[in-house]
This record gives sequence, C-alpha cells and structure tokens, in this order.
Amino acid sequence: MNKSITKKLTNWLVTTVCMVLVVAFSLLDQPSASAQVETPPVTTEYTPAPIAPAPITPTPVTSVAANVRHLLQTNECVGCNLMGATLKDANLPAANLENANLQGADLERANLQGTNLAGANLQGADLGKANITGANLERANLFDADLEKANLTNANILGANLQGADFENAISPQGFTMQ
Repeated sequence: MNKSITKKLTNWLVTTVCMVLVVAFSLLDQPSASAQVETPPVTTEYTPAPIAPAPITPTPVTSVAANVRHLLQTNECVGCNLMGATLKDANLPAANLENANLQGADLERANLQGTNLAGANLQGADLGKANITGANLERANLFDADLEKANLTNANILGANLQGADFENAISPQGFTMQ
C-alpha cells in the first residue's frame, strides 16, 4: 500500500512539473502585454483650423497684346499674362502688376517707380536702366533677369528670387549688397 501511494505521489509530482514547464515556456513565447494594450496619447489642447486665403478670382484669358493695352490704359494688370511683352520705355509709376507673368518681358528704361510687382514672374526679363525706385518686388521671381544699371533705391526685395540676376552697375536697395 505504501508503494501505491508513493507511485501516485511521483506521478502527481511529474505531472505538476511538466505543467509548470509548459506554462512557463508558453508565457515566454507571448508578446509583451504592454505592446498589445498601448494606446495613442490623447491631446486635450485646442488647435484652431488653418484659415484658407481668400479665393483668387481668375482673370479671363486674354492675349498679351490686349493685356498690354489694358495695362497702359488703367495702370493695372493684376495676375495677367504679359509674357514676352514689349514695354520698353513704358511709363508705369505706381502700377499694380501683382502676380503678373512678365517672363522675358522687355522693360528696358521703363519707369516702374512705386510699382507693385509682388509675386510677379520677371524671369529673364530685361529691366536694364529701369527706374524701380520704391517698387514692391516682394516674392518676385527675378531669376536670370537683367537689372544692369537699374535703380532699385528703397525697393522691397524681401523673399525675391535674385538667383542669376545681373546687377552690374545697378543702384541697390538700402542694406543690400550686390555680389
């Protein structure tokens, strides 16, 4: 009878050890509990929605020649296409040419004193000997523009692209040094 109890006790002990080993190995093989329960942080801070800029009313598509006539009559051509326009010796003081496309335009010796050219594309334009005194060229694209002997006294060139522009003998805006 003693032998029977010892045999039962041994069987029970071996079974318990095996069960403990199975449970231990199955727990080691499990991914960590924290990775399974992780949640994104909750933000309680108020972030206002971005305010969209006012919609820009598109300018009707017209010819460059019609836009030049309009500019010379009204002294205004906001956002219009003046690409390659011939405005040599034009008298356009205080004109509004904001966001106009003047790429490759001929503005040699033009009077652009106080003119608003903010955001205008003047890439490759000829502005040689032009009077650009006090003009607003903020964010304008003057890439490869010819500004030889131009007068830029008090012109606003903040954020303008001046890469490759020719400033030979130009009168530069205050605080700007030509290289």
